Order: sequence, then C-alpha cells, then structure tokens
Amino acid sequence: MPRPMWNGAISFGLVTVPVTLEPATESHDVHFRQVHLEDGGRIRYQKRCDIDGEILTEDQIGKAYEVTKDHLIPITDEDLAGMPLPTARAVEVVAFIDADTVDPVSYGAGDYYARPKGDVSVKPYTLLRQALTRTAKVAVVKYALRGRERLGLLRPVGEALSIQGLHWGDEIRSPAELAPPETDVSEKEIEGALALMETMSVEHLDDLGSTLTDHYTEALIEVIAAKAEHRAPAPVAGEETEAAPVVDLMAALKASVAKAKESRGETGGGPATVHEIPKKSAAKKTTTKKSPAKKAATKKTTEAAKKTAAKKTTSSRRRKSA
Repeated sequence: MPRPMWNGAISFGLVTVPVTLEPATESHDVHFRQVHLEDGGRIRYQKRCDIDGEILTEDQIGKAYEVTKDHLIPITDEDLAGMPLPTARAVEVVAFIDADTVDPVSYGAGDYYARPKGDVSVKPYTLLRQALTRTAKVAVVKYALRGRERLGLLRPVGEALSIQGLHWGDEIRSPAELAPPETDVSEKEIEGALALMETMSVEHLDDLGSTLTDHYTEALIEVIAAKAEHRAPAPVAGEETEAAPVVDLMAALKASVAKAKESRGETGGGPATVHEIPKKSAAKKTTTKKSPAKKAATKKTTEAAKKTAAKKTTSSRRRKSA
C-alpha cells in the first residue's frame, strides 16, 4: 500500500472531511544504473561546496533563492512552514463545475486518491462523493503539496474521491501559433474520417484489453533476461511498418476502415463491434544442452534478473513519492 503523501482535510463551506492523499498511479519503467565501462563500477554523485570543496551530507544543505549569481537569500524550513497559506493543511473547494467544461490540456502532473481519515470522516466523505456523482460535477480545489500551492479537480472514482492536478492558467501556452494554414476539406473526406472513427470506437478504455500493452518494457525485460542467460533475445513477432506519405486521402481512409474491420474480424458493413484481439504466438526458442549445474545457475540468474527489473520500479516509485 502506498505511503500517504499528505495529511489534512477537504473543506467545502462549513463541512470538513479529514483525508490523506496517496498516489493514484504507479510507474513500471525499468531503470538503469550508470557504470564505469572499464570495470563496471557504479557511478556515484557527491554534493560538494564550491567555496571550500567540502563534501556535504543532507543535514548540512539548506535552501537559498538566487537573486543574482553572487547574491543568495537563505530560506529555512521555518520560513516556509510559517507562510500564511490557508491551503497548507486543507484541500479548499473553490467552486463546482461540469466536468466536460475542463480542457484536457489543463490537466497537470499529479493524480491522487483521497482516503478518509478516521471514522469521523466517513459520512461527510461519502456525502461529498455521492453529491458529485449525482450532479455529474467536479470540484475545483486548491491545495499545498511539495513546497507549492496547486490547483486540481476533485472528482469521484468508483467508491473513492480523487484529485487530478491542473495547470494554472498562466502555465498554458496559446495554441494559436501552432495552427496550420487554412485548407479545404470535402464533405466526403469528413464522412470517411467519421466512418473510420466509428469503426475504431469503443465504449470504455478497458474494452481495449491486451491492445494497451507496454511492449517496450516487455522487450527490455527480455533483453535483461537474455543478457543474464548469455543468449540472444527472443525475436519479436511481427514487423515494424513505416508510415507512407498520404497521396489520396479518400483511398487512405477507405483502406484504414477496411483494415480496422479486418483486425476485429468483421466482414460486412454493419456497426462496429469489439472483438478480443488474439494473442500473438510466442516465437520458438532455440535451446542448447547445458550441464545440470549450469542449467540451474542460469535459471536462477534469469529469474533474479526478471524480478529485479520488474520490482526495482516499485522501490524507486516509493522513494520518488516520499
């Protein structure tokens, strides 16, 4: 279970709901260590004072704001703790709005679950969740986390409440400079695009099933395991295709619709339905004879490599969320 990152209360009107915030997502990235190519030694980084050259420990390091290169203003933890910030220990509800009025570009980093803290918070927590669910609204909230005040959306997710981080308005760039020049698109081309969208549509993200697979991480774990076994990685099923330039837009749309239907096992022109995508058959592995001792050692090394690659992410994630 993730460790709580924040303790406080959700506050709306005169109602307060004691909660803790926990990360709503987790990373499955495989991380590498930097090593010396010559002897395989790990690379270490040291924090050193640029005046006397002394190597410092964490308790010897403070904060300072740089006005100029030669003018630093020291800022202590007491200075930060004493700031007159009303959201220091509260998730303050600013307003309630319709969820579909929020542009996705406003979504920022940080997704958290709010866990009710203690029996006293269960009833107001449930009340707020049910009220949001019934009205299909979300709450715009402000809260302080990791040294700064943040903006977010409080919304129900299943039986829980979550907070989705938002960017402040002045952090979002205008898309006007990225707009392409005006061009004419025919009605038939629009209808072709709509037909393709209909063919590729699903009701829920979960309906995609095994289609949403992180093939890169799977392949990377296989590379690590192969290195541990002193063998070549298993070949990847399928071939990588390169995108060709679009010459005839209508022809490309029609071909895309046909391909999408074929991949789902459809032959007629009826409404699109979702079919489970068959799993790719695993490539045959070549085996070589090994002595019992060597075979056991290789198996142990492979399992250790796979477990390390899969589990290191968890410990790294906990350190980052601390």
